[in-house]
Amino acid sequence: MRKILSYPISVIYVIVFFLTLCVFHVLQWLSFNIFGYPVHKKVVDGLQVSLIGCARLLGTRFTFTNPYDIDTNQPLIIVANHQSLHDIYPITWYMRKHHPKFISKIELGRGIPSVSYNLRHGGGALIDRKNPRQSLPALMKFGEYIENTKRAAVIFPEGTRSKNGEPKPFQTRGLEVLFKKIPSALVVPITINNSWKMLKYGNFPMGLGTHITFTVHKPLKVSTFANKQDLIHSIETTITNSIKP
Repeated sequence: MRKILSYPISVIYVIVFFLTLCVFHVLQWLSFNIFGYPVHKKVVDGLQVSLIGCARLLGTRFTFTNPYDIDTNQPLIIVANHQSLHDIYPITWYMRKHHPKFISKIELGRGIPSVSYNLRHGGGALIDRKNPRQSLPALMKFGEYIENTKRAAVIFPEGTRSKNGEPKPFQTRGLEVLFKKIPSALVVPITINNSWKMLKYGNFPMGLGTHITFTVHKPLKVSTFANKQDLIHSIETTITNSIKP
């Protein structure tokens, strides 16, 4: 019954979601080309809260738990498990004071209103996973940018989203590059739960009444770990131990 009900609601959601992306695409272009990064950043923040509003049409609730006072004058490496595209805009909104920038596959850099534009012009990194000659220099440049600007790199080390919530093993290469290029960073582990349920029927219809939770764990200084594999193991264990089936 819930799946049947989700069809008409999902149609409304998809229309509103797409229109939101189109409107903010224009606003991003204007703000970036006329006023530069500071105004563009505010427009991007507005996009994120608008997408949260779109999700609420489906009865989606978001809970973001962060008991830590994280310095905004400190570069961050935000590490999270990945369950769906609905992981992205809540992190961007709730961590907005840290200017989160995402590492994404290069295919997302074209063809998606608002999203592609922000990835190309907002400071994110577009990675061709099949081409190390492209991906490694792009990651290194991205890491240097985060270190110099004291913003936040966001990485999903699983490499691809989990379709049922079960965590996938971390791929360590990207983290290793970021640790090397952002030596003054704090690593902020985040566990995401239930985001996959938005897509439990596939791409359509959408799941209804999902409660998506984000749990921020204790930040860790990169510089305090001589063995970066120990740091990766600690992050992965912390994140996956809080994933609920």
